[in-house]
Amino acid sequence: MSDNDEIKAFQAELADVKPLNPKLTERQRIKQASESELALLARRQAAVSEEKRVRDGLVTDGIDLLDPWYPLEFRRDGVQIGVFKKLKQGSYGIEATLDLHRMTIEQASHEVRQFIKEAAGYDLRTLLIVHGKGQHSDSPGVILKSYVNAWLPEFADVQAYVSAQVRHGGLGAVYVLLRKSERKKLENRIAINKGRID
Repeated sequence: MSDNDEIKAFQAELADVKPLNPKLTERQRIKQASESELALLARRQAAVSEEKRVRDGLVTDGIDLLDPWYPLEFRRDGVQIGVFKKLKQGSYGIEATLDLHRMTIEQASHEVRQFIKEAAGYDLRTLLIVHGKGQHSDSPGVILKSYVNAWLPEFADVQAYVSAQVRHGGLGAVYVLLRKSERKKLENRIAINKGRID
């Protein structure tokens, strides 16, 4: 087959092919650009929405609400069962208390963060947070209690927490056990070793 025959065969194959309309291609490009801009805008709005939903690293929207009678309980690995049992019994002296009554979720998230930070800074170990029982609310669950339950595990200093004994507010409050600071650990070692000969 000669070059001329090949060209004729190729042209015959392309006889019914029409060239692209440049305007249509431009419209398609604009449409694609608009779609990607819309996707980018949607992602930005989702990020802003997520930012509003989280304040100081604590969720302030969209959690499942707990039943008012649900007892709170959390213990990190490494917290001795005996220590946790004493916390449950309210046997440790409460060193600081935070009352969240009548606060909005945003206010409460700020107060809880500051409370934990300051308590850890002062080497406090046992705290009481009063979140209320939600009896004066039309909500099907307890709002502040539910958020406190979601927030506390987010703090590295929080080693355990459990609903309080009736004398301290019962299911409307929670005992919080903070991590022992290095300074307190050293003080304990010195106290234990006092009078011993190396």
